[in-house]
Amino acid sequence: MGIVAGLDSSSESTRIVVCDTDTGAVIKQGYAPHPVGGSGDVDPQAWLMSLGEAAEGGLLEGVQAIGVSAQQHGLLALDAGGVLVRPALVGNDKRAQSAAADLTEALGGRTAWAQAVGAVPTASQPVAKLRWLTRNEPDAAHRVAELMQPHDWLVWQLLGRPVRRTTDRGTASSSGYWSAANGSWRPDLVQLALGHQVRLPEVIGPADAAGHTPEGLLISAGTGETMAAAFGLGVGVGDAVISLGASGSVFSVHHEALADPTGTILSYADATGMHLPVVHTLNAVRALRGTAELLGTDLEGLSALAMKSTPGSYGLVLLPYLEGERTPHLPHTAGTLTGLRRESMKPEHLARAAFEGMLCGLADALDVLRGRGVQVRRVFLLGPAADLQAVRAIAPAVLGAQVVVVQPADYAALGAARQAAWALGVSHGTHSPHEPPRWPAAASQVFEPGEDLPVGQSVRQQYVAVREQIHPGAFESGAFESGAGDQEAPGHGAAGGYEVGGGYEAGGYDGM
Repeated sequence: MGIVAGLDSSSESTRIVVCDTDTGAVIKQGYAPHPVGGSGDVDPQAWLMSLGEAAEGGLLEGVQAIGVSAQQHGLLALDAGGVLVRPALVGNDKRAQSAAADLTEALGGRTAWAQAVGAVPTASQPVAKLRWLTRNEPDAAHRVAELMQPHDWLVWQLLGRPVRRTTDRGTASSSGYWSAANGSWRPDLVQLALGHQVRLPEVIGPADAAGHTPEGLLISAGTGETMAAAFGLGVGVGDAVISLGASGSVFSVHHEALADPTGTILSYADATGMHLPVVHTLNAVRALRGTAELLGTDLEGLSALAMKSTPGSYGLVLLPYLEGERTPHLPHTAGTLTGLRRESMKPEHLARAAFEGMLCGLADALDVLRGRGVQVRRVFLLGPAADLQAVRAIAPAVLGAQVVVVQPADYAALGAARQAAWALGVSHGTHSPHEPPRWPAAASQVFEPGEDLPVGQSVRQQYVAVREQIHPGAFESGAFESGAGDQEAPGHGAAGGYEVGGGYEAGGYDGM
């Protein structure tokens, strides 16, 4: 028996949970906001200051090991002496959009990138930030000798800045220059983006230790927020996770990396040695929010209105592409409302159409994974919108699976703590490096499609018919090859008590 800590440094704050190694029970918690904004140029010392504040009051006394989860897609560029050449570039910085498009073309298009690293460059990824840096700050770019992401840098700082630099598969897979399929760095892609070679961290295994602090505290491998949240939730093969924020994301644990030539699936690695394919939508709760504003109500009011309607919304169908869409790849389109008749022009039917449209759009994303052989027996819904009655009532039948709504918790921090317990157990010889500690599942409510499944599938068919009429062939592979500039999902951050991987582009949610 012992105690371990999980530290999650998101784009907005630091959260720490201290847990029992055997049961996973949370003993103590700490929190501190970051003293600077979460976008643009960030001084990473702010993350250390926030960590210190979150750990005040002896929070870490008696802790034997720490796991670190951090926001993904940030870039820390260091010179040959280990000094930052400029402030950190964080994930939700959109300045590299044109750089991402240029890189896509430079390697030969979306398919070439998907085959190389399982993801097409986007503005958030470090590989695109490198190209932006080369273009806009050439003097700084010339001095870059080493690259890290936020999780790597924090681990390095906690260890006292040793000669050895480490990262994990999860963090590496979100860089744009590491292949989850091959388990190796692609220095040629760094060369393509930056113009010269640099030092990259050693990628260590999920149960490995990055090292020990000067005080002897074990630091585990750590990982990105998405991967830590999945580990904290305890999801496995057969589980999918849908994060309901302004935009949406769908991810699942899978036994192999998925090379998707369209670039729709981002092929990441998880925190256990498995893989984490991710699909994004640009429109989720923002479609609900916009409809609620149109009807002069809030989300709770919209949900209550929707429950007065019936499945199919009297023929109203909303394609919720309010910000363009990423899945399917329709970056320049707009939302569409069809089926207007005198009897359907009532607030409750529009409200229901908004919920059905949002969930059908997420079901489209889920079907992208299913179409590649990913098993989906149950779906975890994350984010405050999962508490809305209309979501709970409609989601199981439309998604065609058991739906699990978990209670709010700091799941990324819990995942980091679980990883720390794993590494500690391996170091003591009490755990296998191939089997993580079994902690209790997250407290949740479960909703079954039951007899409503055929009705839900009819709603899907109505939605798909409209989508194919308005955007024919949107999900055919060729439709994803046009247009180099993907629109980016807004940066994800935690709110409402859920900490589920704020910057991933994968797995968290970005508020409502």
